[in-house]
Amino acid sequence: MRTATLGPAERTAALAAMAERELDVLVVGAGVVGAGTALDAATRGLSTGLVEARDWASGTSSRSSKLIHGGLRYLEMLDFALVREALKERGLLLERLAPHLVKPVPFLYPLQHKGWERLYAGSGVALYDAMSVSSGHGRGLPVHRHLSRKHALRVAPALKKDALVGALQYYDAQMDDARFVTELVRTAASYGAHVANAARVTGFLREGERVVGALVSDVEGGAEYEIRAKQVVNATGVWTDDTQGLIGERGQFHVRASKGIHLVVPKDRIHSSTGLILRTEKSVLFVIPWGRHWIIGTTDTDWDLDKAHPAASSADIDYLLQHVNSVLNTPLTRDDVQGVYAGLRPLLAGESDATSKLSREHTVAHPAPGLVVVAGGKYTTYRVMAKDAVDEAVHGLDQRVASCVTEDTPLLGAEGYKALWNARARIAARTGLHVARVEHLLNRYGSMTEEVLELVLADPTLGEALPAADDYLRAEIVYAASHEGARHLDDVLTRRTRISIETFDRGTRSARLCAELMAPVLGWDEERIDREVQHYEKRVEAERESQRQPDDLTADAARLGAPDIVPI
Repeated sequence: MRTATLGPAERTAALAAMAERELDVLVVGAGVVGAGTALDAATRGLSTGLVEARDWASGTSSRSSKLIHGGLRYLEMLDFALVREALKERGLLLERLAPHLVKPVPFLYPLQHKGWERLYAGSGVALYDAMSVSSGHGRGLPVHRHLSRKHALRVAPALKKDALVGALQYYDAQMDDARFVTELVRTAASYGAHVANAARVTGFLREGERVVGALVSDVEGGAEYEIRAKQVVNATGVWTDDTQGLIGERGQFHVRASKGIHLVVPKDRIHSSTGLILRTEKSVLFVIPWGRHWIIGTTDTDWDLDKAHPAASSADIDYLLQHVNSVLNTPLTRDDVQGVYAGLRPLLAGESDATSKLSREHTVAHPAPGLVVVAGGKYTTYRVMAKDAVDEAVHGLDQRVASCVTEDTPLLGAEGYKALWNARARIAARTGLHVARVEHLLNRYGSMTEEVLELVLADPTLGEALPAADDYLRAEIVYAASHEGARHLDDVLTRRTRISIETFDRGTRSARLCAELMAPVLGWDEERIDREVQHYEKRVEAERESQRQPDDLTADAARLGAPDIVPI
């Protein structure tokens, strides 16, 4: 079984290795595209480095709608190529690359007009299914079906009777976006990539016109590294323009940030056995099943304030509640909202000022010798973006390089997952855990579940659930620090788990216990534990305060009231 451990010692060794000898490719930014690029390069046999200023997926890639989808609404825009490409990737992820992380999810689309709308929308969904099957990787999902109003209300009793005259039901897929990126990074490391988070690029190394590497600062240890590389790939998403500015060039395109916010509410607040997709005046609104919760989103508004911590305002929350309540029998209130998160889409600036009309296509450019930039795109098509970025970098390498193999390279945890799933009752009997708990672990770690269970075998107390977040075992907190590169309490509560959005206390009741579980792995003393807990509590309070503010400016100011635990 292939594996990779990303603990403190491995991070230190990775930084030293990157500085020791010239790399073929250095990737800057460990969101989904950067992590995918590192995996692509490493699996072509290239010596590869990956550096990230904060944590894996700490930007956009942990704050998405958590969907792997073809983009049904892009069919309406006649963007058939984008939809076809995304549907192929959806099928690959479901069937081959990450079946432990990517799962089918049903959606109900309520029809509000008799006759023409069923024909119009039904034709679109039928085309969506046909394009999925024609990609060669779409046979794993059920096809769409037409429902009468009576049938639709049996499937989704939460809907008002007068909110629909009938419905369509179709399938897409979903995943935990931050966990997916973590597994991408670990998979890249398992194929030889050197990876380090909390490692910020402060400048580029130049020889004349050519970029020959980067200056990297260990933002926690304080050391500075000169990392030389034949090709550097800038995969920094909404920070693309800032990163380009380090070489004194804006580049050949401009990346705009569009803010999308999501609400998380308990499952019992909406009585439905299916997700929902609703039209709004600007875009679409999803109600997405998420374990014991629903995710409701998203908005689509221009954002030019702090990129690291985009803030959700009171107006954003009201917008989502107003639109979802327009179809619900029992309206949601602020008191029903367990979690709120905001993310920024990196959109390629076009001629239109409306962010919803900016391009979701991606682009790759070579603005200076030795430097490749990749930007735009959708989470679902990260692998294609990564392939295009490495293909572009290969043009600048004076060597013969193998072609992309990531279409046939499963992520860590995928190999053996189905066999373990079939044996989940035996695993439960062997470990003393409930079978539901084993299923939870398998759908988060796949075959890496055995590594988590080894921690429980060594210390049975780690097989206990967290008292204030009982979806998660104590062992998962230890594993996040020992194997998954978590450096701070925030990394664990916000990204390795989703406790920060899945509990009404936003993770504050779990903070101290989690910090104490992480402490032996990361060498924390009592003072450091206190600091991590206090920082997390201040972050939560700043977010709550921002969500009480009327607009973006005041929300941003309130969120910035809690500084990062390590200044970036």
